[in-house]
Amino acid sequence: MAASNADDGSGGRGSGGPWRNWAGNVTARPARTVAPASAEELAAAVRGAAADGLAVKAAGTGHSFTAAAATDGLLIRPERLTGVRKIDREAGTVTVAAGTPLKVLNETLAAHGLSLTNMGDIMEQTVSGATSTGTHGTGRDSASLAAQITGLELVTADGSVLTCSAKENPDVFAAARLGLGALGVITELTFAVEPEFLLTAREEPMSYGEVAGRFDELVTENEHFEFYWFPHTDRCNTKRNNRSQGPSAPPGRVGGWIEDDLLSNGVFQVACSVGRAVPAAIPGIAKISSRALSARTYTDIPYRVFTSPRRVRFVEMEYAVPRDAAVAALGELRALVERSDFKVSFPVEVRTAPADDIPLSTASGRDTAYIAVHLYRGTPHEAYFAATERIMTAHDGRPHWGKLHTRDAGHLAAVYPRFGEFTALRDRLDPDRRFANGYLRRVLGD
Repeated sequence: MAASNADDGSGGRGSGGPWRNWAGNVTARPARTVAPASAEELAAAVRGAAADGLAVKAAGTGHSFTAAAATDGLLIRPERLTGVRKIDREAGTVTVAAGTPLKVLNETLAAHGLSLTNMGDIMEQTVSGATSTGTHGTGRDSASLAAQITGLELVTADGSVLTCSAKENPDVFAAARLGLGALGVITELTFAVEPEFLLTAREEPMSYGEVAGRFDELVTENEHFEFYWFPHTDRCNTKRNNRSQGPSAPPGRVGGWIEDDLLSNGVFQVACSVGRAVPAAIPGIAKISSRALSARTYTDIPYRVFTSPRRVRFVEMEYAVPRDAAVAALGELRALVERSDFKVSFPVEVRTAPADDIPLSTASGRDTAYIAVHLYRGTPHEAYFAATERIMTAHDGRPHWGKLHTRDAGHLAAVYPRFGEFTALRDRLDPDRRFANGYLRRVLGD
């Protein structure tokens, strides 16, 4: 990603250079860039943009595959709006600046003997970028990052700074936890945390038939269950994470490096490169890859179990379907791959989440299963993703806001019962669409 050119002694203001997301599939050329260090500096930047007729978007680390953060106006960068601001043990909360990477938050919490309840599988995102696009892990009872927010601070289109919680500006709080950057720019977030605990991870290969047949059982019996199906094979790799009394028994340094770095990143990178050059080789590679990872069990603190390095770059589509539709939807995707000419080098990832009460959450109002498809960066993905999307939308699927999809406001209003509640709030907070861009106009309307 292009570095910000934004510190010339005037609150981080500079002329805009090109911005690219992590996958390299989105590029933007903002008129100018700013990296504020406080809510006051950020509010002043928004007021200045309004005076100059510029749209405003905030970028995190660019891990969204959509153009959610792209703008030709003012781009707000996160580099200086960072740091853990307050840990309140009695309340069980941590307040953190919006641009803080999840890695920093997790490491700081661990140093204080605390932890988030659940999290996604990477830590490179900023806290505001992750929550605003609906980043989630997998959980029977514990939900997405946004659902763990208890308070937030938001700069709105007129430069006002709103403090929001269930008691203060509750309507804004309810929606802005997952707001797509459409309601304003978040400057800080407060998360619920709990005393640090241990998780035992049990990773085990299974056949596709066994996972599909036992899916409800595996979800119900485990706090956190997920699996990966390897297209062109009958093989899956499953992961069950459950709380443990210990003792801590992390992966050995050599064994962990072999599984997480050598196989999951180094060897996989080579396999993807070969597959892109010679697509006909992909099914054979998949059969080898699906048998490369062995069963293992280890126990560690949560962020070391939930997260893992992801260095092979890809593009991704993920859909949230009702949990009871997961096996049928995945079965149709499997049949699609088997009867088509698609050569799919990446495994398909399946996770779950309980229903939550956030208007634009993919799990809003219903227990949910997530089905994610990926392809190596530079590989033609459009036909495979389009075919996948047809299957998922037929099962009342909702697209992940930060991952590739073609849905628009008309479709999304039909699958989100509280869509109108969100857009009405947007009309009130940003009537002139200061925070709009092409992506938001498509998914939320003008």
